[in-house]
Amino acid sequence: MHILRPHPRVVLYYPMWSPERCHLLKADSEDESLQPPLSSQLRFSLPTSPPPQLVPDQREERCFPAPPASRVAATSSDRNFMNKHQKPVLTGQRFKTRKRDEKEKFEPTVFRDTLVQGLNEAGDDLEAVAKFLDSTGSRLDYRRYADTLFDILVAGSMLAPGGTRIDDGDKTKMTNHCVFSANEDHETIRNYAQVFNKLIRRYKYLEKAFEDEMKKLLLFLKAFSETEQTKLAMLSGILLGSGTLPATILTSLFTDSLVKEGIAASFAVKLFKAWMAEKDANSVTSSLRKANLDKRLLELFPVNRQSVDHFAKYFTDAGLKELSDFLRVQQSLGTRKELQKELQERLSQECPIKEVVLYVKEEMKRNDLPETAVIGLLWTCIMNAVEWNKKEELVAEQALKHLKQYAPLLAVFSSQGQSELILLQKVQEYCYDNIHFMKAFQKIVVLFYKADVLSEEAILKWYKEAHGAKGKSVFLDQMKKFVEWLQNAEEESESEGEEN
Repeated sequence: MHILRPHPRVVLYYPMWSPERCHLLKADSEDESLQPPLSSQLRFSLPTSPPPQLVPDQREERCFPAPPASRVAATSSDRNFMNKHQKPVLTGQRFKTRKRDEKEKFEPTVFRDTLVQGLNEAGDDLEAVAKFLDSTGSRLDYRRYADTLFDILVAGSMLAPGGTRIDDGDKTKMTNHCVFSANEDHETIRNYAQVFNKLIRRYKYLEKAFEDEMKKLLLFLKAFSETEQTKLAMLSGILLGSGTLPATILTSLFTDSLVKEGIAASFAVKLFKAWMAEKDANSVTSSLRKANLDKRLLELFPVNRQSVDHFAKYFTDAGLKELSDFLRVQQSLGTRKELQKELQERLSQECPIKEVVLYVKEEMKRNDLPETAVIGLLWTCIMNAVEWNKKEELVAEQALKHLKQYAPLLAVFSSQGQSELILLQKVQEYCYDNIHFMKAFQKIVVLFYKADVLSEEAILKWYKEAHGAKGKSVFLDQMKKFVEWLQNAEEESESEGEEN
């Protein structure tokens, strides 16, 4: 490639220079140091002689001047610097690890020895124990050795998988100042529970670790003596009552090995007694519902004994009748939901009323359901079987026509006065909750009276004392004339009877 040199008469301008340095230079074609950089702008004055002909590049149509030698040298040196390979590292060279990346050795025995020594020095003074645990947390790694910490506080020693004591033969590595060595009474175990409460309030990160520890201890119940099981049950119940532990720890009791040997049911009885000593039955049952354990209580017994009657007898004999009644109610609610679902399906298919009556009676007998529980379900299913008109003036006529069809079904299961009152209250609630039915209440009651679903006595009792609070003034006003008519008719019939 032929590179053209500037003409001897070329005048160079360097725009970035100061005015003093911007002077005319006579370019020397032989001196490369005076070649302008590529970024500079070339400005040519009119030469006195014609410039030589430019020889085009062989590869392109354009022509361009050669870069200065200094720039070429700099570019090549930069390229060589970037491509320079790093020196190889000598074999066996050791790198210093950052302190934050160094891993400490897992030494639970050192932690155990320090903790056991402190507990032995504190002795039976639980206040001193709580202060020791509070102050030692800044020196010992509670987060890392949480399992060892709670093992020692509960059992007095580190526990191996399965619940056996690792240091059972060495008394110097165990402590007698723990839950399992405490007196078996509620007040003493409550004092130990306060130690756990203070520790977890001080070191909040131990909360989840303590929950996991209690689940593990419940799985190890077979390895503990009966006395130790009782103390652990009392501790668990007290901590459940204080809210330190969630009710989900009870899922460990559903393990097959504990259930088959009867350990699960026996432990649960002791736990619930301690829990109810701290909280009332409603609080206990509410916690069970939140943890979705209300429907799993029967799993505390083997499969061949998982019945409501066996559960009720076992817990009633143990002095926990409230829990027995709670389970009966929960089972009844589950049965009612299934019955309502099946009834809804049969009514939507427009099954004959006789078939529906037979089915409901069989379910009542099989699940021991009272008539008072069934009448409300029937009303709900009947009203849900229709898509009601949105216009208030048309919905009353539609409701009367629909209810007249199913009045014989309601009459079968409203043979008792209490069932009639429940039906009236259900009608009142429905008409209040659905504003289009507000004016239809009196017509529905009169229809049921004529169809022998409701008796005079039930209507009068509802009017005087058994009505609900929802829409009371509106519905009592609607029923006023009809009730007066019933009272007059009753008086007339009484007077006629006296004359006869």
